[in-house]
Amino acid sequence: MLKALLTDIDGTITDSSRRLNTGAITTIRSLVEEGVEVVLASGNTSCFMDALCKMVGTQGTFIAENGGVFRVGYTGTLHIKGDQSICRKALEDVQAYYRVQGKELVLFSPTYRFADLAFARTVPVDEVKKILRDHPVNVLDTGYAIHLQSPGIDKGTALEALAQEMNMVPSDFLAIGDSLNDIQMLMKAGIGVTVANAHPDIKAVAEFVAEKEYGNGFVEAIAKYSSYFRARKRSTTI
Repeated sequence: MLKALLTDIDGTITDSSRRLNTGAITTIRSLVEEGVEVVLASGNTSCFMDALCKMVGTQGTFIAENGGVFRVGYTGTLHIKGDQSICRKALEDVQAYYRVQGKELVLFSPTYRFADLAFARTVPVDEVKKILRDHPVNVLDTGYAIHLQSPGIDKGTALEALAQEMNMVPSDFLAIGDSLNDIQMLMKAGIGVTVANAHPDIKAVAEFVAEKEYGNGFVEAIAKYSSYFRARKRSTTI
């Protein structure tokens, strides 16, 4: 019996152009109406996630910055994990390295980030890792951006902390995602599933891989496990 859904955004409830899949949104709203907690998870900023929760129609709980930030409900406390100062020092060294070559990194919303830092994939991620080999940071390529994150922080650790605040445990969640930064949350959730466009490494740890890609695959996966959520609804009405 599942109590909550934890879903990635880009590549999971979107199409290949990062536009929200209308079928996925309808599915999420149906779950919310049935009393299922729906948690959105992303590498994006907390202000973006707050707005997205409202537009999609969830209860306002999210994981942002790849686990560096999370909040329960619209009025909950914004929890910030990790040390952004070490990420900032690492970013300065990467910027200095590429400026010598006449390249400037394109930063993603640095003013609105509290735990990690992110920039466009205009430079090789393996080279960034080599530059920062002596820095105590994780270099994460989500397929949409390169993130610098404190060690020990990911969507899985955020799930553990978030579940506790929600008076749940990670096994109460069905988690779905498509990228490498989703692996930890799939492994720690009660059930981890993915979509056809997912990275091979996440397919390897998923309990179920949808035949369809992107948002259509999300709809397929939720339909497969819908009875697990309905079991919860029945038990709460008995």
